[in-house]
Amino acid sequence: MCGRYTLKTPASDLQAELELDEAPAKLRQRYNIAPTQDAAIVPNGEHRRLEAARWGLLPHWAKDARIGNKMINARAETVAEKPAYREALKRRRCLVPADGFFEWKQGPLGKSPLHVRRRDGRPFAFAGLFESWRGPEGEVRSFTIITSSANPLVSTFHQRMPVILAREDFDLWLSPEPVEPARLLPLLRPYPHDDLEVYEVSRLVNSPSNDVPECIAPA
Repeated sequence: MCGRYTLKTPASDLQAELELDEAPAKLRQRYNIAPTQDAAIVPNGEHRRLEAARWGLLPHWAKDARIGNKMINARAETVAEKPAYREALKRRRCLVPADGFFEWKQGPLGKSPLHVRRRDGRPFAFAGLFESWRGPEGEVRSFTIITSSANPLVSTFHQRMPVILAREDFDLWLSPEPVEPARLLPLLRPYPHDDLEVYEVSRLVNSPSNDVPECIAPA
């Protein structure tokens, strides 16, 4: 699964990597993005730009916003079949910008947090889905991150990992037109392990209230 990630990349670098139509006016550096928090996404459509959404998908038919707490990830193997995700896969896809993610490895002294990032330090984009849900407080935009089986690096500490889309797949994923799952599912594959690195970080990241640079400092 993917339960925490980072996005500290400067706005100009993010614009170049994701080929955004315009640089984000305001982009706060994030070192510990957690479920139920607002984060940046790039929804599919005619224009490629950042928008804010809550992490944890709320299907339009949901009766309670708390269901989003259980829908932070969607499995690539079943995303085209599950009622909560299948229409979003065809029509409401998004990039979820990031430059690293966290997982936890069991050790003799308990679980230790690990930070996974690209070796070159550049940002990337998770494959995501988004929805709009209307509740008592008005409309809520929400998203989920798609996961796949882990690559050889990540599999040493977890069975799953977030799908990091190849840059050449952005155009199809962000197509404003409905796309059949048969064209999309081949994109949802494990990211090459030799392009990633992992290192242990402080347990400071265990608390979602800690969103500081120390969260990604080597332990």
